Amino acid sequence: MSSPPIATAAMLAIGDELLSGRTKDKNIGQLADVLSIAGIDLKEVRIVGDDEAAIVEALNALRARYTYVFTSGGIGPTHDDITADAVAKAFGVPCRHDPEAMALLGAMYDRRGMEFNEARQRMARMPVGATHIPNSVSTAPGFVIGNVHVMAGVPQVFTAMLSAVVPTLAGGVPMLSRSVASPFGEGDIGTALTAIQKNHPETSIGSYPRFDGNRFSTEIVIRSREEAPAVAAERDILSMIAEIAAAKAAS
Repeated sequence: MSSPPIATAAMLAIGDELLSGRTKDKNIGQLADVLSIAGIDLKEVRIVGDDEAAIVEALNALRARYTYVFTSGGIGPTHDDITADAVAKAFGVPCRHDPEAMALLGAMYDRRGMEFNEARQRMARMPVGATHIPNSVSTAPGFVIGNVHVMAGVPQVFTAMLSAVVPTLAGGVPMLSRSVASPFGEGDIGTALTAIQKNHPETSIGSYPRFDGNRFSTEIVIRSREEAPAVAAERDILSMIAEIAAAKAAS
């Protein structure tokens, strides 16, 4: 029985505030965590400013390369919220006020006793043919067109939209993870760890340096879609650590 195909994904984070440092992105890590559990490989992340041409160029490149694309940011009520227009241009369709979104937002602002003015109506604009991503936090929907999922940049709203999207995605076999604590820095283990990775191509081995103010150590993380390759790689890593410790003790 063959394994299901591996779904891949990319993220396009949009906003001048991300590039200037005024806003620290929290959505990339959230998306990576959720997709990993769903068995979808997040392969690439790009950050672009509020520039229509840059958004269109990046989106067209990513949507042609990966199973899914997720965008964050640029669907609010202000003049620089241009994501909906850019996505529509990438797909070659008009961007219009969606009647269902207009009704949802109009009712919400009416309940709150607030004017549903022109700026707020911008949040109801989406490419023709798009379908809604529900927003349980602040009502204004995201949208899906083709393999592109367009979501808010506010982390709480992004997370809510992502929760609505994930059950609709065709995932694969989730990635398993094992962690080994090495008391040695990357300089000590780098060469041997490279050889171990080559000997275990079914795994992805990452090393993450730590410094406690006195000495360096390394967390080694082994990822695999099957347990046996991860166990074999872990065994070799533990042997490597033991050999380095013995060599240092003998010197």
